[in-house]
Amino acid sequence: MDLRGINTPRLEWSGDCLVIGLFENAIELTGDLTELDQHLSGTLTELIAEAEFKGKEGSSAVARVGGGSSIRKIAVVGLGKAEALKLDTLRRGAAVAARLGKKEKVKTLGLSLPTWNNDADLTLQAIAEGIELALHQDSRFKSEDEKGLKLEQIEILGFSDGEAAIARARQISLGVILARELVSAPANIVTPITMAAAAEAIAQEYGLELQILEKADCEKLGMGAFLGVAQASELPPKFIHLTYRPVGTPRKKLAIIGKGLTFDSGGLNIKGAGSGIEMMKTDMGGAAATLGAAKAIGAIKPDVEVHFISAVTENMISGHAMHPGDILTASNGKTIEVNNTDAEGRLTLADALVYTDKLGVDAMIDLATLTGACVVALGDDIAGIWTEDEAIASQFSQASELAGEKFWRMPIEEKYFEGLKSVVADMKNTGPRPGGAITATLFLKQFVKDTPWAHLDVAGPVWTDKENGYNNAGGTGYPVRSLVNWVLG
Repeated sequence: MDLRGINTPRLEWSGDCLVIGLFENAIELTGDLTELDQHLSGTLTELIAEAEFKGKEGSSAVARVGGGSSIRKIAVVGLGKAEALKLDTLRRGAAVAARLGKKEKVKTLGLSLPTWNNDADLTLQAIAEGIELALHQDSRFKSEDEKGLKLEQIEILGFSDGEAAIARARQISLGVILARELVSAPANIVTPITMAAAAEAIAQEYGLELQILEKADCEKLGMGAFLGVAQASELPPKFIHLTYRPVGTPRKKLAIIGKGLTFDSGGLNIKGAGSGIEMMKTDMGGAAATLGAAKAIGAIKPDVEVHFISAVTENMISGHAMHPGDILTASNGKTIEVNNTDAEGRLTLADALVYTDKLGVDAMIDLATLTGACVVALGDDIAGIWTEDEAIASQFSQASELAGEKFWRMPIEEKYFEGLKSVVADMKNTGPRPGGAITATLFLKQFVKDTPWAHLDVAGPVWTDKENGYNNAGGTGYPVRSLVNWVLG
């Protein structure tokens, strides 16, 4: 599909369907829209009246235009209240327009949306992201591809010289799409081996450095926590370390660490009926977003050094499985009593954090589908962020706001670590049920010594069961765009 910005006025645009964004309670036609309506013999006025269109965010309406016009159809999309306009409003409005064009079986579509904060580049990038992500269809596991006419060209009106912004949107969207497809694929397709292969493909395409630590390498580094989780699987664990290095001296050095459980059975504390075990293919959502961010950063090539790290394995059941009550020793020497084999992600992250902490980066963020407790606290649309570093908190807040990905800063309550204390080891891997997302963070904190750090619990937003904004049902690619913005900031 050809996506471009053009300076053509709405009155002069020609094509199959022209889509116009209108604010809530501000749908009276003025200026060039009055002229356009006259040119269309009042079709735009009739459409708004007959559809009872109020401009509510996410709403849309479309009508066919009579003969003699340069356009075949006219459509409107709602943007909500003007005073509440955000970049993500435009991203979502563009997604509605793109899906409408697809549904109406048009080949060429013109889109007219307002500019956010007088910033043409960010506006155009957000609109292009909304279009790219809304039109992505994952049909890899279906026997027949979607048939019918496809959108061939979308022109975003009111923007000239937008090639760079659209290119940036496409680079980021491809990273999101990679993460989506990794999360959506079943565990018999996405394994530790194929995750390592995906990292290798990124390294080859964009010139990143790649180091894959095999089981023997991890044993030499004393990664007993990671290997304890991995020991029941017939598939070998893979510790992935991708590095993007810019030309010249980097402005800063960062690291992103993603939890990479390609399937989580729960281990001997097996997930029972109603536990959602069939969805545990998504337990590598953190690693998927890490690789998605690596793909985008590799394409954008900023002046920042970035390390992308994931300890990837399955959590399975076999005669080799770790038992409840086993004691594991992590690579920093800390001992862990495993009182629940289904709290395995934090064990893999423990060794990944120790490894990353030694790289000498300026800051690091880990992200994981870590706890159901975070979903209970924040629901399916909001992720949690824990950090004691105010700079990271501020930077990531700005990054996620631009991305339209919602995070809520959560407390690190040191008192709650009492619930993790063990009689026989330095700590247990789970604490009491109350505050479970906080105690998980406190557990991870034991494996960070020197580096400014933040932990993201993204268990809720990495998957959606239905179309939601610019996300289609399945993996969402969350929070690739926030991570990229954080790196670029």
